[in-house]
Amino acid sequence: MLRRFALFSFLAAATLASGLTPDGKHKLVLIAGKPSHPPGMHEFRAGSLLLEKCLKEIPNLVVDRHDMGWVTDEATFADADAVVIYADGGKGHPAVQGTHLETLKGLMAKGVGFGVMHYGVEVVPELGGKEFLAWLGGHYENSYSCNPIWEPNFTSFPEHPITRGVKPFQIEDEWYFNMRFRPAFGEGIEAAKDGDTRFVPILVATPSDATRDGPYVYPKGPYPHIQAQKGEKESMMWCVERPDGGRGFGFTGGHFHKNWGNGEFRKTILNALLWVTKVEVPENGVASTVSEEDLTQNLDDKPAPKPKKTTMTTPKVFQREVVVTEK
Repeated sequence: MLRRFALFSFLAAATLASGLTPDGKHKLVLIAGKPSHPPGMHEFRAGSLLLEKCLKEIPNLVVDRHDMGWVTDEATFADADAVVIYADGGKGHPAVQGTHLETLKGLMAKGVGFGVMHYGVEVVPELGGKEFLAWLGGHYENSYSCNPIWEPNFTSFPEHPITRGVKPFQIEDEWYFNMRFRPAFGEGIEAAKDGDTRFVPILVATPSDATRDGPYVYPKGPYPHIQAQKGEKESMMWCVERPDGGRGFGFTGGHFHKNWGNGEFRKTILNALLWVTKVEVPENGVASTVSEEDLTQNLDDKPAPKPKKTTMTTPKVFQREVVVTEK
């Protein structure tokens, strides 16, 4: 009896160490942030539910989705292969609240994957900046990076599992750019290495001069250092392979919920969610369908913005959106 118990304990420990669930599947912990912004924007819960639905037929994958900015019980991280956060960032980033950063440090040390989407790519340099540079290779930095609403044209992609089956596409979103990358990665538009960390840009396009001249969503800018780079390419999504065995990606789009209805936009992220979790990406990428009805489900109950309200009198959580609603 004791020998059977010892064998069971060994197998259970080996399973947790490998990151596999007890039934041998890879596990993605997908964290949706708290409601914010006007309706149709930053619909983190609804967007995460859509992505979870699109991944339900993927063999050997478990999606453990959580709402309101963090998991209900951190014990769920014990057998996680990756953690992806789709939420607001800055000082309110879920990753830097309470002891969350320490929890994530422990997971990264074990080689767990890490991904962040849209506002989730932004942290304050002194509060998570060092960690994001280590885990992701870069992050949004206020007043260094910028956040205009624009429509990049993604015409070519690197050969990478995340880009499998993705065709050229063009779509309007609040695409952030001019990330604060590690010095070894330069402007983030070319594949690079920093020691044993490998960096690959996934979505690269050239902003128009008008995009660089602003206004940006918030602060509206323009910033001279952004204008000085007219004609230069920018990276809106990138990924890294870390020396600890973990993978990471940053994706700056995802502001408008309706964009999940675009097949190429959606496939890029679905592929990334598999890749960061170490699940094999299909040869032609993840196949999925999203209907107009699907896009109206699970939206947060949020008040519509009042017309003609200025940033001087708008609560901070909505300041980024005022320019959009008055545009």
